[in-house]
Amino acid sequence: MNKLKMQSPDGIASNVEKIARLFPNCVTEHLDKAGKPELAIDFEKLQAELSNDMIAEGEERYQFTWPNKRAANRLANTPTTMTLRPCREESVDFDHTRNLYIEGDNLEVLKVLRETYLGKVKMIYIDPPYNTGNDFVYNDDFAQDKDEFEQQSGLYDNEGNQTIDRMQRNTESNGRFHTDWLNMMYPRLKVARDLMADEGAIFLSIGDDEEANLIKICDEIFGEQNFIASICHKHRASISNDRIISENHNHLVFYAKNIATLYGLHKKIGDDPILEGFNHCDERGAYKLTPVDGPGGAKKGNPYYEFLGIEGYWRYSKETMQKKYEEGLIIRTETTLQQKYYLEQAKASRQTVTTWWDKDFLTSSATKELTRLMGGNFFDNPKNVNLLLRTLKMITKYDSESIILDFFSGSATTAHAVMQMNAEDNGHRKAIMVQLPELCDEKSEAYKAGYKNICEIGKERIRRAGKKIKEETGAAGQNLDIGFRVLKLDTSNMEDVYYTPRDFNSQMLFNENVKPDRSNEDLLFQVMLDLGVELSAKIEARVLAGKTVHFVDDHYLVACFDSDVNDTAIKEIAKLHPVYFVMRDSSAASDNVIDNFEQIFKHYSPDTTCRII
Repeated sequence: MNKLKMQSPDGIASNVEKIARLFPNCVTEHLDKAGKPELAIDFEKLQAELSNDMIAEGEERYQFTWPNKRAANRLANTPTTMTLRPCREESVDFDHTRNLYIEGDNLEVLKVLRETYLGKVKMIYIDPPYNTGNDFVYNDDFAQDKDEFEQQSGLYDNEGNQTIDRMQRNTESNGRFHTDWLNMMYPRLKVARDLMADEGAIFLSIGDDEEANLIKICDEIFGEQNFIASICHKHRASISNDRIISENHNHLVFYAKNIATLYGLHKKIGDDPILEGFNHCDERGAYKLTPVDGPGGAKKGNPYYEFLGIEGYWRYSKETMQKKYEEGLIIRTETTLQQKYYLEQAKASRQTVTTWWDKDFLTSSATKELTRLMGGNFFDNPKNVNLLLRTLKMITKYDSESIILDFFSGSATTAHAVMQMNAEDNGHRKAIMVQLPELCDEKSEAYKAGYKNICEIGKERIRRAGKKIKEETGAAGQNLDIGFRVLKLDTSNMEDVYYTPRDFNSQMLFNENVKPDRSNEDLLFQVMLDLGVELSAKIEARVLAGKTVHFVDDHYLVACFDSDVNDTAIKEIAKLHPVYFVMRDSSAASDNVIDNFEQIFKHYSPDTTCRII
């Protein structure tokens, strides 16, 4: 019986498999650092397959690079043994909700989610640090030691004296200024792309400081051909004196996973909510009059004929014009002909634009709304719910079962917007929020109000927003999912001996391989991750033959981690015909149980895949 891996997939190994499928002659074997044989790429053969001309080392080429870029790329592909532990006491409606709130470093979390949510996320929205010199930048483990970097980059002289004033260090004169930010963003976006559905899209909020660099790395990760727009939206109404020109906008960088697939599903990506001039009305609804003459005349191929006593070049053939007239859509004015253009038509066909300049997206409005909801000003510069609603309508209007991911969750505006949109169209979209539990300043209003970190603010915002939305929707919103499962990133539930048994002596191999502080539900969630079961799946615990048995998505996954599991219990489980059954190696009541395990399943449920941990 096979053991579960209990770790995220190796991105490098996955890429080698893809190359092997395309170019099997380019894959060979070599010994890894531990002396074990593994598949590897013969790059000379691969180069010959891909190009007649080799690019020589040092030869000029178009590229975008920075210190540690290769390390950032490797970091995205490195597997992790980290896991997610459920926290029922901080959750809302744990057993029934389909939403997730995950606490932890988002790079590790994305890696943990990669196998389970591969190609499933319809839309990603993130509001990462803008790198203005004051916001938080993640410290990934591949980066050079800060003192080492500063010595090499000229921040200190040979005698260790600081050459740049301490107050000036996080500016463009600091060699790490853009490098730190790029090394933080690159691996996260690279892993996030794997989670996106083929028809999926990503929106990234950013200021002027890093917009150009963000587009460059997104071109590399998502493909330049999948760039859709850099939307410019108004985020402040006041005038600021801290720059030569007062900056009152932010950017919303918009990419598709596969633009052909996305455009194929949405010929018009998003309805334009700014529709004006529909001042007439008839039994069909509001409309406005638009010309039917053919601009460009004969040069554009428009037909010329007389209609209702007026001669000219027209947009439509005479037959189409006559049909529209009979349907009451063509009106003769004193000098020309016009057609009725209905508001409902416009809503279904008008494309949105790249400048969102109404007042719906102001940060000041978002701050006031969040302050009213929370009973205090506990979070700086939250995103406006209306901004998120507009992006959600662009991508998920016709897919109300979508998964939406935000891995810089902050105040959890995205979760708020998902609940709001579900309330508006009776949808069942699922939100996955990921946030580092960054500590609040002890002098801040948030800390004084009892919020020790940003995650506590985000979770409380979801609780209050969900309750408010449900109250406002009344009976129509009774089935609205306003809950969330809290999961917290932690080290593996398994002891080191589980992953590297060769490093331990024979006596230690027989010790318990699960850490003593881990619960059965902890183990269940790591098993779900390993088997690719969504973490929002329905979970139920029942007692069979005196043992607690966990059922995930009914009988899809059945797991038992109790001790002294005997043949009777295994037989009862096998009779239920689960797709997967998992138990602990040490759970068996005796060696005979282990010996009989596979035979029992072969007899009662031969199609079940059995695994042990």
